Amino acid sequence: MYDLVDYSVVDISKSEQDYQAIKQLLLQSDLDLDPQVTTFIVAKLNNNCIACAGLDHNIIKCVAIDPDYRGNQLNLTLIDYTMKYANDNGYFHLFLYTKPENTAFFKACGFYPIVEISDLVVLMENTPVGIKQYCKQLSQYQKAGNKIGSIVMNANPFTKGHQYLIEFAANQCDWVHVFVVNEDVSMFPFQVRLQLVKDGTKDIKNVTVHASSTYIISKATFPTYFLKDKSKIDYAYMGIDLLIFRNYIAPALNITHRFVGTEPHSEVTNAYNQAMKYWLEDDKVSLSSKITVIEVARKIEESNIISASLVRNSLALKNYEQVKKLVPSTTWNYISANLDKLNI
Repeated sequence: MYDLVDYSVVDISKSEQDYQAIKQLLLQSDLDLDPQVTTFIVAKLNNNCIACAGLDHNIIKCVAIDPDYRGNQLNLTLIDYTMKYANDNGYFHLFLYTKPENTAFFKACGFYPIVEISDLVVLMENTPVGIKQYCKQLSQYQKAGNKIGSIVMNANPFTKGHQYLIEFAANQCDWVHVFVVNEDVSMFPFQVRLQLVKDGTKDIKNVTVHASSTYIISKATFPTYFLKDKSKIDYAYMGIDLLIFRNYIAPALNITHRFVGTEPHSEVTNAYNQAMKYWLEDDKVSLSSKITVIEVARKIEESNIISASLVRNSLALKNYEQVKKLVPSTTWNYISANLDKLNI
């Protein structure tokens, strides 16, 4: 019978029939459709959709198999087709998130666990050495010292607030590692943001600026389709991101402290700051050494807390004098020369 199964690639944004069939199949597995996914590899028998797997760039999502066809070669073949399609489109290092009870199934498909949040989610990758190789590369940037700091930032764009936070950490530490989140969903493209951080910190001698890897998790790509409770979504996302940092990234660079600006306005960012203290400092959540979290009061300019969002809003209003007050000269030089290119 399984010789008659047909595998194909569909774009559900262009086919209402495929959209409804996949949505129904996901419901049978108590899954929602992830809004980031439109490309699916589907298995059809007698023109009926019996299995599917979605692909969001290098992340496999929304894997579902009709209950009548589970536990056979169909599972492996579906994932094989999905991985081949990803490879054909330039994605070789693949990730997937799944429920912990599905870990054994995906291990059989060639995926390896990186980190797990009990009863909620496991992050896996299609290589047994991926995270180890990344940490080996990172370890080349180790610096001597008893107090090694770290900061993770979007810097969209790099402001005097970001600069102040880095200067503060540098004054407190023997060395500071700054990670710029690597994704292009911002007003300022990643390569621009990375360069602005490097330019704005070039006079601080004990700082290394890193392009963050796929192991620093983006909220934009974190799946929510199998977690129904919003509070659990946030808990799982923060836990995955911060445990990867604690268990892998920090040991590779001997990081002992993580610095973050206080967040009086954004509930989401403030919740993340509080989550840091739990996931990075609590001995119960990890066997790895704890990372001390230091919250630093945000820099103020004319009674305004400096933030990248304030800069973007000022740009949208064409209040360039305000922007000049909020960003280092290196950032302003870029902005003033590229006003026509910014997605304002």
